[in-house]
Amino acid sequence: MRETEADRIIAQFRGRVRNHVDEPLVKSVGIVTHVGDSVVHVRGLGDVGSQELLEVSTGVSAMVMNLEVDSVSAVLLGDGSAVRQGDEVRSTGRVVEVPVGESLLGRVIDPLGRPLDGKGPIAATKYRPVESAAPAVTERGPVDTPLHTGIKAIDSMVPIGRGQRELIIGDRSIGKSGMAVDAISAQKDSGVMCVYVAIGKKLSQVAYIVSNLQRVGGFDHCVVVAAGAAEATALQYLAPYAGCAIAEEYMEQGGDTLVVYDDLTKHSWAYREISLLLRRPPGREAYPGDVFYQHSRLLERAARLSSERGGGSMTALPIVETQAGDISAYVPTNLISITDGQIYLEPSLFNAGTRPAVNVGLSVSRVGGAAQRRAMRQVAGRLRLELAQFRELEAFAQFGSTDLDTSAREQLERGRRITEVLRQAQYSPMSLGHQVLILFAVTNGYLDEIPVLEVRDWEKALHKFVDTTHPEVIRIIEGDGELKPETETLIRGVILEYKAVTPRG
Repeated sequence: MRETEADRIIAQFRGRVRNHVDEPLVKSVGIVTHVGDSVVHVRGLGDVGSQELLEVSTGVSAMVMNLEVDSVSAVLLGDGSAVRQGDEVRSTGRVVEVPVGESLLGRVIDPLGRPLDGKGPIAATKYRPVESAAPAVTERGPVDTPLHTGIKAIDSMVPIGRGQRELIIGDRSIGKSGMAVDAISAQKDSGVMCVYVAIGKKLSQVAYIVSNLQRVGGFDHCVVVAAGAAEATALQYLAPYAGCAIAEEYMEQGGDTLVVYDDLTKHSWAYREISLLLRRPPGREAYPGDVFYQHSRLLERAARLSSERGGGSMTALPIVETQAGDISAYVPTNLISITDGQIYLEPSLFNAGTRPAVNVGLSVSRVGGAAQRRAMRQVAGRLRLELAQFRELEAFAQFGSTDLDTSAREQLERGRRITEVLRQAQYSPMSLGHQVLILFAVTNGYLDEIPVLEVRDWEKALHKFVDTTHPEVIRIIEGDGELKPETETLIRGVILEYKAVTPRG
């Protein structure tokens, strides 16, 4: 008798029933023994790992930080006011993850990927752990492609390459965040995806930065990860790692990314607070002994990948705040030793009206000209020499300018004009062609007879004149990437033509 379809299905079902092994569902469950200041101590979780996510019965998540003999200590990732002694805690077997992908572009999220901009949930299909190993040495490529920031003082004398880690250091309210935001806004047409991480800032400050990025058209290629000053300390600690993970996804897909950590001073404060609450031994300035490791493992993830790994890059711009210009403090010296150079913003220059207040003497890029277009190198080498001579001569002239000879006075006047040219308003990034044009003009003496107070107006008028009558000059500079003899002749002719039609010039 032929077996029917129903008989075959019944036979399969009976076979599965005979072979079924009843295994109980085992979950690791613990009890809160102590809670206070966003830290919970849990007893009974014997098989959890470091940085594993826990779920408290009240709905709050926590992250394991200490593994002790008979208990674990975890930091709460939310409001812990409802957590009480005796609450049940379950292990999840997962670590902290953050959504990644293009759905995050133009959004403001917290370090756990929850939206803060009121635009609805994040439509992410992929998640990534906030912690991951940095690329090995054999997986890295040379840092030889410039990251154009649009800031004349940076692109000319402290160039940044794609895959570099360049520290921005200076006192409070001196323009550090503004410089980083300018660098983000300059990437709107470069294909570089940007991540801005706000650590311990007021949400009103974050909203102001977002509105400025939207105004200049730089927000569509940017993700903002914000852990405000009112948020849990653990979220402030996780924020830079979450932002790094988002950028890492793009880098591993072959894209170029820029990450701004604003700022790592507050991140180190958050980690110090967590460590002291966990009763870890304090060290210098009450920081735990592994605060250096916290920042090094974060910044080492920034790299230029080799062509075998896709050739993507992650450029990191960490920001650190100093007290009264003291760059020898614990955290600043740690970060200076980790990064590939630093941009030092000096209070005296800022107070004198120089914006950005970059101290060229204390600022350095350890990548140097390898990540600079040849056209910029051709004008920047002379610029740095002229500026260094001016600073030395200016210090000498303070004792009395009547003793200076004619050449020294001319050099002093040239330096004042170079300083004026390097001034730049915020949210006004300049293209490579326009930067090379004005730097060529000032280093070759075409501004020597222009009064210092009129230099910036003269520069704006020159750019407008070139864009209107000779736009091919900018295209040639940016297309060739270097100043050929015929290009120099063309630039000189355009500047002389502009000076001929300008009353002052």
